[in-house]
Amino acid sequence: KQWYQRRVRAVKSVLKLDEGQGAAKPVIAQAFKVAKDCIKSDRWDTDGDNYVELREFRFLLLSLRQFMEYWEVFNRLDKDGDNRVGYDEFKKSRKKLEEWVGPIQDMEKEFMNMDKDGGGMIIFDEFCTWAIKKSLDLEMKEDS
Repeated sequence: KQWYQRRVRAVKSVLKLDEGQGAAKPVIAQAFKVAKDCIKSDRWDTDGDNYVELREFRFLLLSLRQFMEYWEVFNRLDKDGDNRVGYDEFKKSRKKLEEWVGPIQDMEKEFMNMDKDGGGMIIFDEFCTWAIKKSLDLEMKEDS
């Protein structure tokens, strides 16, 4: 039990979860969701759904890395810093986007497909869904 509590404190410290999560909150939320969806908890109580268990931890770390990359790209698109990407921001970033995901034939159609809630803005969740489908890889493109 003490070993587990020390591990939880260490992870919280590294991720700075005790400091309100800050800008990384959407990244952590996405990674947590992926980690919890990978393996169903076998705990008898409902707390298993609220915490990452040891066997889910690897998925959390892998997901954090991937979603941090998506967050970096999302922030590059979000020129006005409102945590949403409008069509103008999206359109102006065409060249960079195509470097990361390949050719985009119709920017307006692509934007509409990403904007699942029809709000006229792309939020981080919607961007992640699109990035996964497009196999977005910032690291490979930036290194070359």
